Amino acid sequence: MPTVSRGLPAQPHLDIPKREARALLAHWRARQTDALDRVRARHPRFTHADAATFAAATPRLADAQLVIAREYTYPTWADLKQRIASNTLSRQLEAAIHRDDRAQVVQILRDHPQLLHLHVRGGNWGPPLSYAANLGRLEMITSIAELGARDFQHAFDRALLQGKIETARWLHGRGAKLEPGIIMGACETLNPDGLRFLAGLGAPFTNEHGDRLAPLALALETYCRDSERKHAVTEIFTQQGYTLPDTPIMAFHRGKIDRLAAHLARDPALLERRFTSTEIYPPELGCAPDGRGGMHGTPIAGGTLLHLAVDFHEQEIFEWLLARGADVNARAAIDADGFGGHTPLFNGVVSGLTRDTTMTRALLQRGASPALRTSLRKFLDWCAELRWHVAHDVTAHAWGATFPERGWVNDAAMRLLGEIES
Repeated sequence: MPTVSRGLPAQPHLDIPKREARALLAHWRARQTDALDRVRARHPRFTHADAATFAAATPRLADAQLVIAREYTYPTWADLKQRIASNTLSRQLEAAIHRDDRAQVVQILRDHPQLLHLHVRGGNWGPPLSYAANLGRLEMITSIAELGARDFQHAFDRALLQGKIETARWLHGRGAKLEPGIIMGACETLNPDGLRFLAGLGAPFTNEHGDRLAPLALALETYCRDSERKHAVTEIFTQQGYTLPDTPIMAFHRGKIDRLAAHLARDPALLERRFTSTEIYPPELGCAPDGRGGMHGTPIAGGTLLHLAVDFHEQEIFEWLLARGADVNARAAIDADGFGGHTPLFNGVVSGLTRDTTMTRALLQRGASPALRTSLRKFLDWCAELRWHVAHDVTAHAWGATFPERGWVNDAAMRLLGEIES
């Protein structure tokens, strides 16, 4: 089920969400699958409704507006409208919080108290107190609280998400609760400090529905790429009584080179093996059973351990694989529709949230060919406009050049490959 999230532009205008609400209403009335999924995902009256109740509901504009507001991360349509109307002040407030100008923040909020309860920006950053909690601005948080802000629970979630432990401790002392699902933020950002803090307080290791596997699945499937923190997070799960299987992939996720070596000794063809999506993200550990789990740019299903090491930024495992003769030009499996066949260079170009070229350079020095071509497709399920990105007969450089989500493209690796092609 798609969960659309979007941010307001720098100069928002209410006409845009109004048009989006009318379009959603029309698609809902036409029973289009994407529209139905969006309504179920965001509207509290329908999230847990049975199929018959949902089918019998009469689509209304107010309901579509609520869904759009929540896709913009505002709790109500009225909040979204007020945030757009207060845009200039909100931008000044955001800038003051960022530069840690407590006096300016207090002055703005005293002059415009309605801003105390409005989200400062798009996304899930929250009202001013929560926004400051993201940055660990504890002195500022105390001043905002003195003005009447009470979003302690959301601020607690955000502080944990960002690993601001002193801020989280202060908020917990002011009544923020250890609710089911509280650990999900630390799992999303692979934040072992936040996870240890919550474990020490006895927080439940579940999502908001009580699912014990959901936090582990999120830690495995997250968009974040930090191998050291990921290894620490998986160890915390084992300390909490989780049993992780002794497989090559789980040794990879945990950074256990000694276990990878043992698997290689038993299976000399391990470095040539192609791994399916459900092997990389095991459903028995709570990951999506349809193989659509995990956030990544270049497809990883059908890739070798070397593809995965590049994509997950596992530098130590990457070097271990090269030292044991992993093929730098190994092609991923090709699916039934003819897509795939990419080499690890493709994963180095579109892998998200890195601008490092260490692995790309090492691949090229070992003989990786930037001239190899293939056809790829990637479903962009994290975007406001859900769609497939398809590229036919492209090199790694062309794959990066055509990828529509530029934040996932390693510009430094692109420049390196561009210099070679020229």
